[in-house]
Amino acid sequence: MSDSQHNKLLPQARQLRRDMTPQERKLWYLFLRGYPVKIYKQKIIDSFIVDFYCHAARLVIEVDGSQHYTGQGSAHDDERTAILQSRGLKVLRFSNAAIDLRFPSVCKIIQEEIQRRINTL
Repeated sequence: MSDSQHNKLLPQARQLRRDMTPQERKLWYLFLRGYPVKIYKQKIIDSFIVDFYCHAARLVIEVDGSQHYTGQGSAHDDERTAILQSRGLKVLRFSNAAIDLRFPSVCKIIQEEIQRRINTL
């Protein structure tokens, strides 16, 4: 990605950092922010802004609202995931409902994936 493309996305990424959804905020403040391995929020990767990114584990974490479960939203997510995976990244997706209703399980899945990927990279 060129510097000009990155610079075009930077204001949007900053806005998304300020205006996190309630579920993104919960995941960030109650788990990811204090995680012992550095995790970035609203990180620019190529032409995308991902919700959370752990460079050490090459892991993208996405929190998906209802728009992601439409035909168009799902197709866009599949394309985006394929592109990120082609760059060696693993993408974990969690619905807002999972964050709201199964938060400890979500955190456990993330922790296990980070540890697994760090130990094998």
